[in-house]
Amino acid sequence: MRLSPDDWIFWEYGVFKLNATIVFTWLIMFIIVLGSVLITRNLKRGIKISSWQCVLEIIILQIQKQIKEIGMAKPEKYLDFLGTLFLFIAISNLFTLIPGYEPPTGSLSTTAALALTVFVAVPVYGVAELGFKKYLKSYQKPSWLMLPFNIISELTRTLSLAVRLFGNMMSGAMIVAILISIVPFFFPVIMEVLGLLTGMVQAYIFSILASVYIAAATRRDDI
Repeated sequence: MRLSPDDWIFWEYGVFKLNATIVFTWLIMFIIVLGSVLITRNLKRGIKISSWQCVLEIIILQIQKQIKEIGMAKPEKYLDFLGTLFLFIAISNLFTLIPGYEPPTGSLSTTAALALTVFVAVPVYGVAELGFKKYLKSYQKPSWLMLPFNIISELTRTLSLAVRLFGNMMSGAMIVAILISIVPFFFPVIMEVLGLLTGMVQAYIFSILASVYIAAATRRDDI
């Protein structure tokens, strides 16, 4: 039983390794890019639209609604980043229904990379919305004594994002693998469905937390 897709090596040459994490990450990226091209190539206005466009519009509207409810007045500005985060994690976890597939979100390297994108996006959006000086002053709230604690908070929440997603996905995969080896019939199927539900919830939570961090960084107050 593998604890992580990092342990599944497809090809190795010296220090270079091509493991399941990389392969399945590339696969998910390819599917998202190909799907976006195919779905958006014949977009239409009006009542008569394709079923794919209908599904796409529902997903986009729901994501925008969630972003706006968090406190962002212009959700379309953050849709590309937050929507991509959600779709990548959701599709990665959804494909666990395919035999032989291992979600890249079960690797700490993948979840750390996703968390680092949020870590970079927060100040980028903050500076773009508030300006460089005002954004830096936000670290001194409510007093300059809070500066080191606010900086530490930025680092710890990034670590928390990575570890939370990794821990939930890895533990779910381990439980299913153990149950399959002990009771290889009906009960593991139930756990597989519950694991799939957990994966969708984790995609939602990760995206919502990223939205909250960006909303806090772009909030306009009298600084």
